[in-house]
Amino acid sequence: MSAEAVHYDVQDAKTHLSHIIERVERGEEIVIDRGGIPVARIVPLVRRVNRTAIGSLAGRLDLVGYWDSPRTNAEITADFDLDE
Repeated sequence: MSAEAVHYDVQDAKTHLSHIIERVERGEEIVIDRGGIPVARIVPLVRRVNRTAIGSLAGRLDLVGYWDSPRTNAEITADFDLDE
């Protein structure tokens, strides 16, 4: 646990959950204590890719013309032992 983490006791965490989430979204780490003993840590999630809208990968993918051809689909079916 980080020494810089902000601590809340369980009751305060219940009361201020929205505020805690906002702080975590800004990158802070929050520790929840019960009876003065740390029992949980809330940390920001790390997203690999921020896909927020349809088309967000436009220009990043290069699909060849035959990617969805009957032949390609048959090869995939055979590779995975699937019945058509």
